[in-house]
Amino acid sequence: MKKALLILFAIVLFQGCSKKEEATDFTQFVNPFIGTDGTGHTFPGACLPFGMVQPSPDNVDIGWDYTSGYQYKNPEILGFSQTHLSGTGINDLGDVLLLPFVENKGENFKTGYNKKTEKASPGTYSVTLNDSIKVNLTATERVAFNQFVYPTNKAKLLVDIQHGLRFLTDSLVLDSKVSIENNNTISGYCHNKNWVERKYFFTLTFDTSFLNATELPKKPKEKAPRYILDFELKNKTLQAKIAFSTVSIEGAKNNLKTELPHWDFEQTVANAKEKWNDYLSKIEIEAPLKQKQIFYTSLYHLFTQPSNIADVDGQYRGADDKIAKAPNGEYYSTLSLWDTYRAANPLYTILVPERVNGFINTMLLHHKAAGYLPIWTDWGQENNCMIGNHAIPIITDAYNKGFKGFDANEALQAMIETTNKNHPNNDWDLYNTYGYYPFDKIDNEAVSRTLESGYDDYCVALLAEKLGNKAVAETYYKRASYYKNLFDKNTGLMRGKETNGNWRTPFEPLKPTSPMNNPGDYTEANAWQYSWASTQHDVVGLTQLLGGKEQFTKQLNTFFTLSGEKDNKHLGQEGMIGQYAHGNEPSHHISYLYAFSNEPEKGRKLITQIYNQFYNNTPNGITGNDDCGQMSAWYILTTLGFYPVNPATGEFVFGMPQVKKATLHLKDNKKLIVVSSGNSKYTIKLNEKNSTKNSISYSQIMNGGNLTFE
Repeated sequence: MKKALLILFAIVLFQGCSKKEEATDFTQFVNPFIGTDGTGHTFPGACLPFGMVQPSPDNVDIGWDYTSGYQYKNPEILGFSQTHLSGTGINDLGDVLLLPFVENKGENFKTGYNKKTEKASPGTYSVTLNDSIKVNLTATERVAFNQFVYPTNKAKLLVDIQHGLRFLTDSLVLDSKVSIENNNTISGYCHNKNWVERKYFFTLTFDTSFLNATELPKKPKEKAPRYILDFELKNKTLQAKIAFSTVSIEGAKNNLKTELPHWDFEQTVANAKEKWNDYLSKIEIEAPLKQKQIFYTSLYHLFTQPSNIADVDGQYRGADDKIAKAPNGEYYSTLSLWDTYRAANPLYTILVPERVNGFINTMLLHHKAAGYLPIWTDWGQENNCMIGNHAIPIITDAYNKGFKGFDANEALQAMIETTNKNHPNNDWDLYNTYGYYPFDKIDNEAVSRTLESGYDDYCVALLAEKLGNKAVAETYYKRASYYKNLFDKNTGLMRGKETNGNWRTPFEPLKPTSPMNNPGDYTEANAWQYSWASTQHDVVGLTQLLGGKEQFTKQLNTFFTLSGEKDNKHLGQEGMIGQYAHGNEPSHHISYLYAFSNEPEKGRKLITQIYNQFYNNTPNGITGNDDCGQMSAWYILTTLGFYPVNPATGEFVFGMPQVKKATLHLKDNKKLIVVSSGNSKYTIKLNEKNSTKNSISYSQIMNGGNLTFE
């Protein structure tokens, strides 16, 4: 009997090991170079999910094309900095640049590299420079790990603290204090002003002592040092760890000690790979290799941010420049909310529900410090970029989905204050006086600001109603209907209006406008593209304004077939089908509006066209800025067959699944298995019961089961 039990135990053990060995390595499907060529603006370097650091190469340190510091086709590298933004339209970060070299370079420190040697995978990046130096990068959440393999034991290294990725500034550093503590350690802080004004603290430590450090002469307007370090290596390899903190040098050192006390580079890479597999395995799809590469790279880009910028002890520097301690050690930044509220944040509630309360509490802490909810934060500081106050729908969405790890009444009060106290791009006195933003009273974006504020107002009303505050709900539902004041029944479009009630004349509905490149009534869009904004919360209302469902359908058909001006990446005109512009966020929900029309099947075909036409598994495989994962989130959700037209209610409108089978691994070990016949004419079954709705709810998704399109 004992022998039989031993044999049985051995069999079970062997089967368990075999299953572990057979576990899919999802990182093999990720190509971090997707989106690095053209307008995707992603970076190829190393990072962890929601991590604070992202060591990556920089080709150029200024200009719209180089918001991430990198373009795939650029043959030169300035060096490797440790922090980066993914897919944004404005430059920032790029802290502490390192460049290994052998021979003196004078003042020209950039170098060429062998493109064939450039490799990247989740958590690691490598390249060989022209002088035969191999560079390897990896990271923990708060520590960047650089490894340089030289052709000889005599080695030099540029340490550039002045470096940063700049946007319309020729100065960057306001103040710095950097000290060489010993021949292995350099620590300090920088106070920078670029997209935001911020402070970062760092400690840089080497596994080999440097022989000497030479500070280079400062150029005009430079206020941070650049050093040349000389090394005599033993095995031609130099390793450097750079830890960061928003709080203090001591905080950076504690992050380093806690997260990366050793010098085992390969183990750090392995740990990063394991962490990424934990996240990438949340969805399994059956698809061709090319599609898997696009899909899992989209997941990778989705999880690259927001960044938890709290130290390991929970301390962080808030929007008021004061030090505080974050609940549960979570304080998130890189909140590109104008973009991500649409699909990325709703997707986080499905795939990483354990993060959602941390996101919301961060927003409430920001409100306490800044006086209003975050709009776009970078390194914990507000840049007031874009319009609307789209923390509001994210908070309402979380509450509607049952997240209770934050104070809902505090959240409602924060929403009310945010939508009543004037702050950049928000003049509530003007808005409430006229019931819209008159274009003769504000310099630009009058229509877009009205429409986006209306959606936020709807979300305030929705939360107030849930909490039993009828008076607030009534006030904000009324405000949410202000969009109707800008509807021009003669054109069927949302049109700018003066304080006296006159329409903007002449009216050019196909002309895109943008506050930086061509100021006008719309935000990186034209009248046709923004006229669908109110459908995020009131499809019925716009349908009635247009004259009924038949006219609503005709308007959609015209929108997707109407020719306009040439593509213009600086005005949001990329990825065009008629007037649909997939390269910018205001269009993202519009193809799904066919679910509310007389021709739902046409919408499914358009969704498939967009999916196949504007994504690829190549460096130019993202059309338009990825915008911190929003462009990727559209692809992920569309693959699964549903999308949140209204991202605050927990409803996901059915579209057209792009794979035969997808399995979502949900919390509490539940699974949702999506199966599709691939035909745009379908009936839907949820757990073997016919679905009569055109959407699936969050609770239905999270309860798991089988969703069949047949």
